Amino acid sequence: MPLPKKKTSKARRDQRRSHHALSPVGVSTCSQCGQPKLSHRVCPNCGSYKGRKITAA
Repeated sequence: MPLPKKKTSKARRDQRRSHHALSPVGVSTCSQCGQPKLSHRVCPNCGSYKGRKITAA
């Protein structure tokens, strides 16, 4: 296995890791009950999705 010939500087190492940050979770409000819910998922409070009743919550 080849090894690096020079030490990687902190600046170069941190620039490479600049894209590793986590993005925030997309939270929206339910159109039926107004509670916060994850986007593109059934509302855990009232059980509706896109204005239709999906589950009996």
